[in-house]
Amino acid sequence: MDWAGLLRRGLLELRLRPAEFWALTPVELMVMLGLEQAAPPLTRARMAELSAAFPDKQRD
Repeated sequence: MDWAGLLRRGLLELRLRPAEFWALTPVELMVMLGLEQAAPPLTRARMAELSAAFPDKQRD
C-alpha cells in the first residue's frame, strides 16, 4: 500500500488529523476516499491467467 500517498490524501483531502487517519481501517479509508469501487490491483496469478488466455503472437 502507498501509505505516504494515502496519508497525504487523508490529511489534505479529508482533513483528518494524524491520529484520526491512523485510527481508520484500510477499508474505512478507501470508502472515505471513494476507492472502494476501484479495480483491484493486477496480481501475478491474474497476469498468468490473462497471458494464457491471450498469448502474444509470434512474428513470422
